[in-house]
Amino acid sequence: MQSDTSTEELSSNYRSQLEEEKGQLLGKLDEIGFSTTGSVSSNGLDYDHNFADSSQVTAERGEAEALATQLRETLDEVERALEKLTLGTYGTCEICSATINPARLDAIPTARTCIACASKNH
Repeated sequence: MQSDTSTEELSSNYRSQLEEEKGQLLGKLDEIGFSTTGSVSSNGLDYDHNFADSSQVTAERGEAEALATQLRETLDEVERALEKLTLGTYGTCEICSATINPARLDAIPTARTCIACASKNH
């Protein structure tokens, strides 16, 4: 029974960590003016269309869009990990079904594979 409690505590810790990361990612997306659906929010970055250096505006917009894409990809990974926690499959390698080492999950809470499978795929 003690191992069940320990497993529940670990799951709760990972869930808390992932929920916190999700909140931070959503906050960053909001901060740069992008919603999680990919649209620019009305309170986000506002570019002056009459600005003399339109290439600078275009570059800044491109950087913001690239950052938003990266943040959304990370958010997708966090949401996938949270779903796996709900389903009871968190910490199981998606390739070989082995248990992912807790040290790996501590370092990368969104890890989907064990270190052996991750090494083979890179």
